[in-house]
Amino acid sequence: MNKETLKGVLRQFSEGDLPRFRRRELRLPAESGKVVCLTGARRTGKTFLMFQTMHDLIEQGVSPDQIVYLNFEDDRLYPVANDELDLILRAHQEMFPDVAQKKRFVFFDEIQNLSGWERFVRRICDTENVSVFLTGSSSSLLRKDMSTAMRGRSITFEVFPLSFAEFLAFREIDYVAYSAASEARIVNAFQEYLDWGGFPEVVLAEEPLKLMILQEYAGLMLHRDLIERFSIRNERAIRLLLKFCAEHTGSLVSINKLFKDFTSQGVKIGKATLYDYMAMLEASFIVFACPKYDPSTRRQTQAPQKVHMLDPGLTRAYRARPQRDVGHRFETLIYLHIRRRTQDICYYRNGFELDMCWGEGEHFVNAAWDITERETAARELKALDAGLNLWPQANGRLVYGVGAKLPPSHKPFMVEGWRYLLHGETDQD
Repeated sequence: MNKETLKGVLRQFSEGDLPRFRRRELRLPAESGKVVCLTGARRTGKTFLMFQTMHDLIEQGVSPDQIVYLNFEDDRLYPVANDELDLILRAHQEMFPDVAQKKRFVFFDEIQNLSGWERFVRRICDTENVSVFLTGSSSSLLRKDMSTAMRGRSITFEVFPLSFAEFLAFREIDYVAYSAASEARIVNAFQEYLDWGGFPEVVLAEEPLKLMILQEYAGLMLHRDLIERFSIRNERAIRLLLKFCAEHTGSLVSINKLFKDFTSQGVKIGKATLYDYMAMLEASFIVFACPKYDPSTRRQTQAPQKVHMLDPGLTRAYRARPQRDVGHRFETLIYLHIRRRTQDICYYRNGFELDMCWGEGEHFVNAAWDITERETAARELKALDAGLNLWPQANGRLVYGVGAKLPPSHKPFMVEGWRYLLHGETDQD
């Protein structure tokens, strides 16, 4: 790495304006005493969260000269030898001697491209007055990798596609309580969010481009985050598994049954390999597997899991008729809303089914897109009542789709989907 070239890269960033960004709900701590790591699937906005944090620091009085930013996908920095890493802070200090004695805020993007980054980051945290922020691509650097590499010196934040509240903010749609016109706009936006998901680029794209972008993401995730990262040789099997999960989001998946289905299609793969591939999908943040609630760990691991895609919009990259299973995508949307807040989510199934429960019986949710049919409503309300009988102190909810009829006797326990995503656990009329 050439020092003069490095100075040019640092100077270019310091003299330019921060890239335009739209504010996210997540706020990164600037003075945590830990290395702040961002993980998550590609294209979820990790880099722009860094820019948001830089903007907030400057607003708080930090000089732009105290900020060090490098993206290690910048070809001008290569090749980078391990013994050249010290050049980064030395070059910055030579360029900005007036801030040499002040704290510097160091942002390293796509850190996995830097060989030996772990030792380097640990050392500068021990010897320099710095706060360090890192992002890593899900194809090369995951939560457990960062935690292991930093040996307890880091805190890690998962970055998801946009929440519904963020979606509205990106689209500049305001929610006005008790306004019929505002609620009509929210309902239309909710339908779009359900159809296309929350990847920032997709949300801001014109509709003719949305599907093309999602298909590009699907291809990148398959090849970069799975085949390349895990050196997968059986490309057909992992492709079919990813397609299966996309087509069955919000559904129970049994590896044993899936193994038989694959075998009948002539796909040569062992059952153990299928389990491994499913774990790889989870590790890459592409799929979330929701286990069955069971006090017995053995029974829990043997039971089918319910799979949810990272983003309901991704199902469009795999389905010819995405409206066919709107109920499953709706359930995935509700799951992701909860998953942003906790990892400890299970489904319950024993005579009745609860789609999501967490907090040791403190909360549960059932999601149903359309309960206007009497039989559907009766089934869902029966499960709601059974859940409340099982956990009398629980905050239980039936979350339903737009336009459902609301039985007065169950109104306190029912909430429309868009209200749930905006307001959380309580129904705010």
